[in-house]
Amino acid sequence: MKKTCRAMNAKEKRRKDKKGNVLRVVDTPIWQLLQVRAKECSKGLDLARVLKNAGRFEGLSLQAPHVLLDCSKALWDEAVLQDLLQLADKAGVVQRRDALYAGAVVNETEQRPALHVRLRAPLAPQGASMLEGESEDECHAGLRTMLTLARQLREQARFTDVVHIGIGGSGLGPELLLQALQPWCVGGPRVHVVSNMDGHDLHQALQGLVPERTLFIVASKSWSTAETQRNMASAKAWVCATKRLHWPDHFVAVSSREDMARQGGFTQTLHIPEGIGGRFSIWSAVGLPVALAVGPAVFERLLAGAAQMDAHFAQAPLEQNAPVWLGLLDVWYASFLQMPGRCVAPYHHGLRRLPAYLQQLEMESNGKQVCANGRPVGCLTTGMVWGEPGSNGQHAFFQWLHQGTQRIPVEFIATRRAAHGLPEHQEALLANALAQAQALMQGAKAEPGQLPGHQDFPGNRPSTFMLLDELTPESLGALLALHEHRVFVAGAVWGINSFDQWGVELGKTLARDLRGRMDSGDVTGLDASTAGLLTYCCVGQGATC
Repeated sequence: MKKTCRAMNAKEKRRKDKKGNVLRVVDTPIWQLLQVRAKECSKGLDLARVLKNAGRFEGLSLQAPHVLLDCSKALWDEAVLQDLLQLADKAGVVQRRDALYAGAVVNETEQRPALHVRLRAPLAPQGASMLEGESEDECHAGLRTMLTLARQLREQARFTDVVHIGIGGSGLGPELLLQALQPWCVGGPRVHVVSNMDGHDLHQALQGLVPERTLFIVASKSWSTAETQRNMASAKAWVCATKRLHWPDHFVAVSSREDMARQGGFTQTLHIPEGIGGRFSIWSAVGLPVALAVGPAVFERLLAGAAQMDAHFAQAPLEQNAPVWLGLLDVWYASFLQMPGRCVAPYHHGLRRLPAYLQQLEMESNGKQVCANGRPVGCLTTGMVWGEPGSNGQHAFFQWLHQGTQRIPVEFIATRRAAHGLPEHQEALLANALAQAQALMQGAKAEPGQLPGHQDFPGNRPSTFMLLDELTPESLGALLALHEHRVFVAGAVWGINSFDQWGVELGKTLARDLRGRMDSGDVTGLDASTAGLLTYCCVGQGATC
């Protein structure tokens, strides 16, 4: 049987349509089989019933670096998993993963590799000699320069506060890491993250800061991000208001366009390689504010944890590979069960920004409707990602999760141990996380004396559970790398380029046009709604239009 399957897969890989185009994965027999499986699972898979079998947990959970992954409460079974693994084979997931690790061009529309995995490979010891003709690669050279600068700035202790200006991955990533690694924020400056173009963000960050003791980090890969440029200009004006200060001494630029930063007067610059996408950039020089707060040694522990997950993704058999399981589960839920998204519920205060971080990582990577070659994908792709930390979410939207008319999977993330000395809190938190997953799965019928309907819980609502021993730099790095790779796997199955983001460009172009119209008052050619709103906004600001 196995030989027959392999032969069938090899034949399928060569199949082309009448025009000579390689068939999309949605056009393959295994996709059609999974559509049948989806109907069967939707109607007949009772999670409460199948979980009476202790073997289900053993068969649908696995141990990855720093993470126990339990998918036994997911709305699938081992037969579906095996079919999804065949789908991954048909889609060429292994080949695409190997190309990613080899530094090949995997971002086809921009003709770039994706080098975030290379950043996490172990750094050569400081001062280690190179063989003749060798040089440190661009990724490691930039990372080492950043770590050296962080070490120097911490030792000098000149700055008590650092304001990090960035947006997207350059803002969400550092913000998440600073919160998650708070116990290690010792001996460095206070770090404030500013991302929003709304001036309230920068204004509040600067309250109580002293210009002489403040360092600004400006992170923008293209050096043209409108929000970052606006905040940078205002920050420069704030420093220059103190006449005796030389503003370049208080700024560090992090960009792939160091030349543009230097033309603008920056004397301290760090490099981001072109192959590092914004949402994958926390491992690069964009991590400078984190390295300043926790120290270079702790930052290297973060990299080491991610590298462990990289090795797992590269080496573990697909049937025991955590990123592969999660990526395939995302495809199963979105494309076959047509669920509208996923709720992320981290039961750890340090991970409170994880849902927002994953929103960008997943929805910007795989929120697309065409394959890498420009052809329509032909199925639903990634849904919305949203959530809040537990147990706060239990008192907000969990009512909808339990008794709402739509069924959506929930992803619980928790740690066995906490960094605080309040064991009763940790035990109660874990009990709540486990209980919520159990309640979603098993449901309940109203008992005598209760209100039928109102106190009925339908159950059979799926979830996954990720359990870390504790939140450390290593486990955090592994957790984030796990999510990066799951996104990559899902994108590879769909045939999507997960490394571009053309969908954000149109709004930027229109915003530049409207900003100019605010000065001129010209609303010619605009639709009635935009023209009316623009005019009303300008009147409120006292502008000419």
